[in-house]
Amino acid sequence: MRAMAIGATGMLAQQLNVEVISNNIANIGTSGFKRQRAEFQDLLYQNVRQVGAQSSDTGSIVPTGIQVGLGVKTAAVYRISEQGNINVTNNQLDLAINGKGYFQITMPDGTTAYTRAGSLQLDPSGQIVTADGYVVNPALTIPADTLEITVNPSGEVLAKQDGQTALTNIGQIQLATFPNEAGLEAIGDNLLRETAASGSATTGNPQSAGFGKIIQGSLENSNVNIVSEISNLITAQRAYEMNSRVIRAADDMLSTLNQIR
Repeated sequence: MRAMAIGATGMLAQQLNVEVISNNIANIGTSGFKRQRAEFQDLLYQNVRQVGAQSSDTGSIVPTGIQVGLGVKTAAVYRISEQGNINVTNNQLDLAINGKGYFQITMPDGTTAYTRAGSLQLDPSGQIVTADGYVVNPALTIPADTLEITVNPSGEVLAKQDGQTALTNIGQIQLATFPNEAGLEAIGDNLLRETAASGSATTGNPQSAGFGKIIQGSLENSNVNIVSEISNLITAQRAYEMNSRVIRAADDMLSTLNQIR
């Protein structure tokens, strides 16, 4: 009775689908979050009668054969990197990326992580850091007597210092892009890590060819579409229920066999 095992694979697949959708919905308010989508593939087929086999000595060919599918499996959970809406916060250290690119973050172990979440702050030494205190790469230190910070669309960080009329150029924010953004590994805390699938990072200044621009005083919202997610959730729930009915039907058939005397 293959139907029970096939139905079980369908239930497991839809369970994962619901988990992915629930994670999208949970992160609807997470800055820079990119929604994910589960993708599925059919499993191997059992050849009861091989398609294309000879059916007689005269060379007759079986036109279709008999192949019985064995269910479904998860192929990938794909990250969709479309632009999220820009939310104006008027906080001078909130930076949104409009277009391609990721902020580069130096981790405590010296490796580089990447993020779209531009909610930045200053540490006690005046360095620009993330909410967890990880330093933005390249490192930028704001002078203690700074009255106002300006970040232009090209990523230049300018400081208006006390007693000075001209702005002081503190440094340059650089962005990173990847050949395959979906291949980045999520490590939590709004951070992503480079992998062999993502390809090597290409760095450059914002607003240059192939890179987005910086919008100061704003944050990029999650790109989760709540209407689409709820619709997908209902579809996944119904698919789960239908697979459970397949198992129930197979069980009823086995029960009928057991009652034969």
